[in-house]
Amino acid sequence: MSITTLSSREFNQKLNQAKRAAKNGPVFITDRGRPAHVLMSFELYQRITGSHKKIADLLAMPGIDDIDFEIPISRELARPADFS
Repeated sequence: MSITTLSSREFNQKLNQAKRAAKNGPVFITDRGRPAHVLMSFELYQRITGSHKKIADLLAMPGIDDIDFEIPISRELARPADFS
């Protein structure tokens, strides 16, 4: 995996080159010399984020009725929020 760095100006001028580079690794896009954004392939994004699913998606799975699920009772008391 290689890392490519482009300035914002280069990125705007060489979008196709940035897309090709993203197939080989992340592309750092800089603003005034400082990293500001990262372009990467969707496959790399999925690998980095893992297979995190939303709870709603998991609850909507077929066969969910067959799973026993018990939520433990919390013994902690709720505290008021501090908005100061």
